[in-house]
Amino acid sequence: MLSIIIPTLNEEKYLPLLLESIKKQKFLDCELIVADAGSEDKTLEIAKKYNCKIIKGGLPAKGRNEGVKVAKGDLVLFLDADVVLPDNFFEKALNEYDKRQLELASFCIVPLPKSKFSSFLLNIFYNQPIVLLENALPHAATGILIKKGLFEKLGGFDEDVKLAEDHYLARRAKEVFGAKCGIIKSTEIFVSDR
Repeated sequence: MLSIIIPTLNEEKYLPLLLESIKKQKFLDCELIVADAGSEDKTLEIAKKYNCKIIKGGLPAKGRNEGVKVAKGDLVLFLDADVVLPDNFFEKALNEYDKRQLELASFCIVPLPKSKFSSFLLNIFYNQPIVLLENALPHAATGILIKKGLFEKLGGFDEDVKLAEDHYLARRAKEVFGAKCGIIKSTEIFVSDR
């Protein structure tokens, strides 16, 4: 089973887009966990509509850590709330993850709405470097696929790290445990340009 953990805070605009893109996938063996940091909009109502398990979260690192505590899956996918998954995302991502025997993986990102300028910048300054450096200097952001056992050995996200805690997690996985990390190349993640 795959546990999908989404930290939220007032995400009524974006969360339905993500949950609808998950619902459209052919892959059904997953649970949805929303770790909410005290939303005052319709975020929780939307999460309930999509049968998400709702737990108390906090800042993203805390929310993700809290989500893993209740997760039933052996594999965890952390997604930001402003993400949209392309068609066949799970099929492609999980197939490549297994084939390459990865323990931690992340994805190239495509901006929504799509524009030539923002796509160009993202490719030059983010996507190309993370692919080139995937073995030497692992990156992880927006979407992180990780074995639950490795996540627990790492002690989860360091909640004292307030910015780029996801990159820090990937680097620790490689440096401390020699984890096989990589960037999934068979699919990507769409993310808002907010």
